[in-house]
Amino acid sequence: MGNIFNMFGLSPIRPIEQHMYKVYTCAKQLSPLLDDVLAGKWESASLHHHKIIELEKEADDIKRELRLHLPRGLFLPVPRTDLLELLKTQDLVANKAKDIAGLMLGRKMLIPASLAPHMQNCLARSLDAAKQACKAINELDELLETGFRGKEVNLVEAMTLTLDSIEKDCDQQLAFIRAELFKIEKELHPLDAIFLYQLLQWIGDLADAAQSVGGRLQILIAR
Repeated sequence: MGNIFNMFGLSPIRPIEQHMYKVYTCAKQLSPLLDDVLAGKWESASLHHHKIIELEKEADDIKRELRLHLPRGLFLPVPRTDLLELLKTQDLVANKAKDIAGLMLGRKMLIPASLAPHMQNCLARSLDAAKQACKAINELDELLETGFRGKEVNLVEAMTLTLDSIEKDCDQQLAFIRAELFKIEKELHPLDAIFLYQLLQWIGDLADAAQSVGGRLQILIAR
């Protein structure tokens, strides 16, 4: 039934959890990468960028194996299509992390000093969303054992509510940074300003993707 099931057994739940962990591990490399970008340490930043690409590929390998070998007749308390949609949503987090890393390194972005600490805090909050999504997905095997009923469901629903709160907080921070950027954008090269706005958008997209993972998990519970 494929290498992925030899590793984790017949259930696809463990590889889905492993995929999400790999996705989060990929995304959290953005934090030291941003630190290097702010310090102008491009060689070190390049190493973090390479690590992100490597981890995103490893996540893709898990995704591909699971898609290829997930049996259509496998008995599960949730539809096969829902598991594949969850996997697809998780993948968005790693893809967006790779996009962010590529943008910062590819343009050797110069982030205004007045915005730097706010950018670090906002990225950290976006990564908090990815971490919370990972924690929630890690409860999938317990949900399966309990038949998606009881206290475990309440625990996971509370986790997804926390995830929603984190994403909202990230949105508020992004709104503040955009307002601050607007005040100084005329002092910047137009292209630099444009790509800074793009970077902010993608940091928000990362948090949104993590929130969507929680949304897919809620769908599994509801069914």
